Amino acid sequence: MEATFAAGCFWGVESAFRKLDGVTETAVGYLGGTTAQPTYKDVCVGDTGHAEVVRMTFDPARISYNDLLDVFWASHDPTTPGRQGPDIGSQYRSAIFFHDDEQKRLAEESKAKFNEAGIFGAPIVTEITAVSDFYMAEDYHQQYLEKRRLGVGHP
Repeated sequence: MEATFAAGCFWGVESAFRKLDGVTETAVGYLGGTTAQPTYKDVCVGDTGHAEVVRMTFDPARISYNDLLDVFWASHDPTTPGRQGPDIGSQYRSAIFFHDDEQKRLAEESKAKFNEAGIFGAPIVTEITAVSDFYMAEDYHQQYLEKRRLGVGHP
């Protein structure tokens, strides 16, 4: 199965998901915008509408979609529109891109649960949207932190 999340700069988010037992493959790229075949430079300008995303393949016998959602919520601040830490722009927004109706339902339930619990101290602004065309980021972005032995987090 596939899952796709946007939670700020894709380097650290990809690294966090790659370490999970049951996530079998990850790729970073751009999704949710209007420009076909965007480059990193295009997306960084901020007017393509794309978010930096991590698309993953996972084995539901080893890890559930709800487990992935829990990691998603823990990996960023879902209350800040267009910003994660020092990164500012719509490409750094919080979003869940669902691949089917079940993922949509689980994402909406999870968002409501965290909102009601007030864990983040502010309303969650995470978008929940159907997956659209995924554009793979340039090769040097794939597994960026692992290639540079920087671990999880933004360099």
